[in-house]
Amino acid sequence: MKKLKSLVVLALALTTFGLIGCSSNDTTKESSETRKVETVKGEVEIPANPKKIVDISGSSEELVLLGHNVVGTSNVDSYDTSNVPSYMKDKLGDAKVVGHSMMETADIEAILACEPDLIIMSTRQEKIYDELKEIAPTVMLEDQSNDWEAKLKDVAKLFGQEDEAQAWLDDYYAKAEKLGKEIKEANGEDTTYLTVLASSGSFMVFSEGGIGTVLKDDMKLPQPANMPEQDSITLPTVTMEGLSEIDADHIIVIATESDKADLEASSVWSQIRAVKDGNVTILDASPYFSQAYNPIGRELILESVKDAVIK
Repeated sequence: MKKLKSLVVLALALTTFGLIGCSSNDTTKESSETRKVETVKGEVEIPANPKKIVDISGSSEELVLLGHNVVGTSNVDSYDTSNVPSYMKDKLGDAKVVGHSMMETADIEAILACEPDLIIMSTRQEKIYDELKEIAPTVMLEDQSNDWEAKLKDVAKLFGQEDEAQAWLDDYYAKAEKLGKEIKEANGEDTTYLTVLASSGSFMVFSEGGIGTVLKDDMKLPQPANMPEQDSITLPTVTMEGLSEIDADHIIVIATESDKADLEASSVWSQIRAVKDGNVTILDASPYFSQAYNPIGRELILESVKDAVIK
């Protein structure tokens, strides 16, 4: 009987040891697995399942959306560049700010302190590529700062998550069109919408960029007929009188507190048709100015626009 008990104990011990050994080996295997990806700099070998990503390309929202851990980021609020946008604090709040994605460089020491196992950058920061690749495997992506959908697809491709990205996009566009229809039902099919950034008495018009494309392309809301043309990444600028000539039914203005005060004090502003009709929505420059260039922020804008323009 004692011999039988001893054999049972020995068998259990060996089984337990075997399980621990397998678990340890699996974990080691998972952490050491790599994949080769095509980048601007050619083929690069990266961790298949990176645990600590530093992103200076402006793709941190895409990484979070796809389930990755970002420990260092350059996705900052354009009006508060030491912090991530307020709507991302619950998802990126623990990440260290290591720069600004629209700048050509970043804080190398801060990146080093993050101890990343993968760094993602864009061609905008090409001059620091050699320094970064000494810290961790570094992927250089094309600069897609003005094409949020292409940016999401580029990041998804790195990890073989193209299907996940497309599923998210399909859901997003369905939601945008649904909310756009609700706005049309409430305000009329032909009501036009203009989105601008107030800037010291002038207005930058989102003709083909930023929040303007959320309304025009995604929600299918009409723009005024006489919109200024945008032929590059730079937004066209108009004066207060120029804004009046565009003659939109509803104006959405992104503004700082200073610009809001200037509008309230302006006699020209008060005579614009949409202003007189009470069809003006004013959104805070922080975080709305750059929010539409990123997927999570863009989705949040949909509800904000609907709530603001339906009276």
